[in-house]
Amino acid sequence: MASGSASEFDSALGGTNEFPWTNDDSNSLETTDIELLKKAWRNEKASPEILHFQSDLVQRAREQIQLLEGTMDEFEDNNTDDLLVSIYQMDLDRALFLVRSYLRIRIFKIEKFIAHISRSHLWNRLSDQERNFAKRCIDIMEKHLQQCVLSRLPNGYQSFFKQSVSSVEDDMIPEPQLDTFVFCKSKGAVGAFQLDDIGDEIVDLVADDLYVLRYKSIKALVESGQVDLV
Repeated sequence: MASGSASEFDSALGGTNEFPWTNDDSNSLETTDIELLKKAWRNEKASPEILHFQSDLVQRAREQIQLLEGTMDEFEDNNTDDLLVSIYQMDLDRALFLVRSYLRIRIFKIEKFIAHISRSHLWNRLSDQERNFAKRCIDIMEKHLQQCVLSRLPNGYQSFFKQSVSSVEDDMIPEPQLDTFVFCKSKGAVGAFQLDDIGDEIVDLVADDLYVLRYKSIKALVESGQVDLV
């Protein structure tokens, strides 16, 4: 193992004894970028529909990844202590996994519900790159279906979105199942919360308690950040 010391360790960390990913405005673990990224990843993974793209957070994560990669290169050139290198490598691997997995989950949802997303308010939740990807996918799908299937059907059945011209709604488009049950945890005391439109189902949401509820019932709380999916 290469030689190292406490001073070398502190120097490599910028003299702060802290690793990257920490916001300067708070010492709370919940406000570090890595914790925010983990929360965004969990919410996206558990939600049946695509959520708002965390553009600022992802951009900061990419910058931190570049910083960590540069630091690793410096460690290699300077023959830095192996323990310090392994700690930074774990931090880098964790960051890469979270960013890649977060983006892959979103791409999967876009591919699965592309027609629904493109014709609803969910379109505004995509990043510019995701919109470009979705547009290309839609164009390819429509062209392929038109050439292989729709052009061979009677005129009243050639819609990409409807079973026939008599259909009132777009009944050929798969949509996210918002009735799906999800595990969730309230960040604060929400109090009595109505789960249905009638008011027959009411639950008292207590901070840090775990609940299993229909996603559509807590959808607004997830979007506002009051409730996290787990």
